[in-house]
Amino acid sequence: MLGSGKRSHRSWTDVALNVWGVLVILFLFAPIIVIVIYSFNTGRLLVSFDGFGLDAFRTILDKPAVQNAVRVSLITALISAIIATTLGTLAGIAMARHPGRWVWWFLGLLLLVSVTPEIVDAVALLPWFVTLGQDWGMPIFNDGIVRLSIGSSLFATAVVSYLVRARLVGQEANLEEASSDLYAVPFTTFRRVTLALAMPAVLAGFLLAFTLSLDNTIVAAFVQVSGTTPWPVYVLSAVRSGLRPEVAAVSTIMLLLTLVALAFVALVLRRAGDSATDIARTMGGA
Repeated sequence: MLGSGKRSHRSWTDVALNVWGVLVILFLFAPIIVIVIYSFNTGRLLVSFDGFGLDAFRTILDKPAVQNAVRVSLITALISAIIATTLGTLAGIAMARHPGRWVWWFLGLLLLVSVTPEIVDAVALLPWFVTLGQDWGMPIFNDGIVRLSIGSSLFATAVVSYLVRARLVGQEANLEEASSDLYAVPFTTFRRVTLALAMPAVLAGFLLAFTLSLDNTIVAAFVQVSGTTPWPVYVLSAVRSGLRPEVAAVSTIMLLLTLVALAFVALVLRRAGDSATDIARTMGGA
């Protein structure tokens, strides 16, 4: 009775705001829904829907260019996630366990990396890689996979650093001190205590870094070399000749991979004791 009484007092402004919110959400997610539906298009071009079928997904297996672009994207995302997780974990632990004035300077540096426009990073990285690879004789920086991995790991490293620091700041260092009192060497304390405490954030940071690197388009378009075109750049080049349904099919597969990775991150953080608000902040990189 009480619940029905509350429903009867809802004003028209509340109803209007709810309807407006639903319409905004539908407007934002409609393109994603459309691209998923059109991945089952049997037509020649994406804009012409001729019928439902799995032809686009079968075409992926027949086109080496598509397979190579997806392979390059997955390899670079994995390498950049490893780089970002390694550097970000060490930075996060250092900031949490060795506080001081330097931490605020370092956080400012990470913030600068986070807010720098991607186009600025791309324009800066291209001549830098050319200088290292050609002028200074370091052939490793002429490799497209290396360039893409480094370029994609910049922003992701800052995200992992935030996550690991936030995880450890709220926990006292009593366990590390107890481990030292029991004559454990510093590396053993780091491996079995500190890293174990930070592991949920490390794993969440790794998966977030992987998903962030998958769609790094601007930097990839600048630093790629011939033969290592990642999937986002392949899609951009395909726009000029007309998008085909296989583009939507691969996009759908990558969307599913991203959702699975994010769901796994939420599950790990939930089991680690994070609230729904904390999980949402982690997903947003806050």
